[in-house]
Amino acid sequence: MKKWKLWVPAGMALLAVLLNIISRFGRSFSDFYVNHIFPIWVETYGRFTGLFPFSVGEWMLYLAACMLLALALGGICYGILKNRLGERIKRSYRGYGLFCYWIFGIVCVIMMLNCFLLYQASPVYLRFDIGGSPEKEYGAEEIGALRDYVALRANELAPEFDRDERGYLLYEKDLEEEAVRQMQRLGERFDCLRGYYPRPKKLFWSDFYSQQYIMGYYFPFSMEANYNPKMYIANMPVTMCHELSHLKGFILEDEANFIGYLACVDSEDPLFQYSAYLSVLGYLDRDFRKAIGEDVDVYLSHPQISERVWEDRMFLTDEAWEQVERRAVLSTETVKQAADTFLDTTLTLNGVADGTVSYSRVVKLLLQYYDGKLY
Repeated sequence: MKKWKLWVPAGMALLAVLLNIISRFGRSFSDFYVNHIFPIWVETYGRFTGLFPFSVGEWMLYLAACMLLALALGGICYGILKNRLGERIKRSYRGYGLFCYWIFGIVCVIMMLNCFLLYQASPVYLRFDIGGSPEKEYGAEEIGALRDYVALRANELAPEFDRDERGYLLYEKDLEEEAVRQMQRLGERFDCLRGYYPRPKKLFWSDFYSQQYIMGYYFPFSMEANYNPKMYIANMPVTMCHELSHLKGFILEDEANFIGYLACVDSEDPLFQYSAYLSVLGYLDRDFRKAIGEDVDVYLSHPQISERVWEDRMFLTDEAWEQVERRAVLSTETVKQAADTFLDTTLTLNGVADGTVSYSRVVKLLLQYYDGKLY
């Protein structure tokens, strides 16, 4: 076997490691990449995968799982039956192993370029002016004012929608097209959000993603924004915009939450506005409770979140959950725990020290954004 066939994949993996190391020594490298190189992949490869009506990235994952399973089972058979196998079969398995080895090297580079490098870029408040100051400390007064504003806006919007006999929201417009339109509109305000956006795509195996409580997914392998079609419709607008923001290099979840909120909150579509408020209301209400020391009297002196709004914050409807559980191969608790561990580990390894807790840091970004507007 020619040595270059072995060294090239190893070189690709080493390149990925070196790029990661370089990016951690200074933001200038990552910022240059995110601002000037990363958009090329979206405008070219992202446009190509956007031509397919299904999620290319999702099916890549399933194909990868099948390939690994075949590699493992083949390896077991190869080890046990090595002396009985013909030379052609042996060569075929070794060739397949080499093919998987090359795929590994390519995956290392793609994950580094389309995901891990993005974690080292400058934070959103340095990439465009969101108002306020990142050094400013906000207390119960500011958090309360923001929480009350969002709660009142959600309360006002909740009765405006058509609903079915179970009280679930009804919506007939094209959510995917509208999400792209809102992100393009936001790009008119912030240059780093300009450019091409593919339509968000539905995840095919939605039951499994629902067990992980996943609303959306960004696939670095295919430059696609995906969403869970089984979740309650109130979650969909902001989730689509959240995932689309990853395609502009904003990989941190709190920043994607913030951009998704901005894209939806100023929309002329009431559902997009409502989705924005619902997406951050839980974080704000929790942080407000912490800020006032769980003082019930103080909490009750502020506007209360309506029962309808609390109900609309559901992830899945009861009917959808019943369907998921009925079809489940593994228990939801097991799948959720495994998914949380994987995600928390991935975030921590990429410098997000607080792991999945970082999602709630959107509150600080919102406090900066509304500084001078609400308080």
